[in-house]
Amino acid sequence: MTRIGAIFNPYTHTPDEFHDAVIAAERAGVPELWVWEDCFKQSSFATVGAALAWTEHLKLGIGIAPMPLRNVAATAMEIATLERLFPGRLLPGVGHGVLPWMGQVGARVASPLTLMREYVPALRRLLAGGRVSVDGRYVTLDDVALDYPPATAPRVYAAAEGPKTVRLSGEVADGSVLDSRHTVEELAGRVASIREGREAAGRTGAHDVVAFVVATFGADAEARALADVGDQPDPGARALWGTLEQVADGARAYFAAGVDDVILQPSSRVDLVEFYDAAGEVARLVAAGQ
Repeated sequence: MTRIGAIFNPYTHTPDEFHDAVIAAERAGVPELWVWEDCFKQSSFATVGAALAWTEHLKLGIGIAPMPLRNVAATAMEIATLERLFPGRLLPGVGHGVLPWMGQVGARVASPLTLMREYVPALRRLLAGGRVSVDGRYVTLDDVALDYPPATAPRVYAAAEGPKTVRLSGEVADGSVLDSRHTVEELAGRVASIREGREAAGRTGAHDVVAFVVATFGADAEARALADVGDQPDPGARALWGTLEQVADGARAYFAAGVDDVILQPSSRVDLVEFYDAAGEVARLVAAGQ
């Protein structure tokens, strides 16, 4: 089922603004609010835990938390605790992290693909209540099981950018998070690669594809969207802007390309209350048209 969500951007808004932003998103009827954990901004698990406690219906996505920063058992404990406290409302994602930042903190790995190949399956098995032993290059677990696994394991998402990572996300994860500023055609190619990875790994069942998409509303929407996209080929195909109906129609093109969840990313500096009000209306328009 196609969905619309929105983003809280830690580059343009501070942790001091997060509480009011979360309340505004819930009040506006935004189905999902996504955060990310870029060094050295704000913690993903602390922020989503607070947001889940402040709200009743809003789902919180982590897109993403860097794998090199945390032992997989610690990540499993974080996710399991939040899932048990707030069942069905957490959408956890992990990824490589920005490699220079990982180097700054002494956590950079020589093979990010190997890390993902070891880490994500171990994380999924721990969240499913399994007892896990792994002797890998980066992940080592000796008969580890969570004492308090969630009643129902949430989907584990993997961030995917380069072609090898995109395919691998289909092999090892339950969903993929694709970053912003891509055309519909580029995203369609990534969706095809994800599906190829799943087929090669013998995976069955649904795989949830999440795409961040820059979106602007109101006066000068086109100019603000294009400024945020930056100097890229065919910039007009890499964002959504205009009226609520125009943005909803644009989102449908992403759904037709195989994206399941379009997450609207506000341009550089906006009033978040107004943006989430608009995102909530777009979500209702899309839901009404399904």
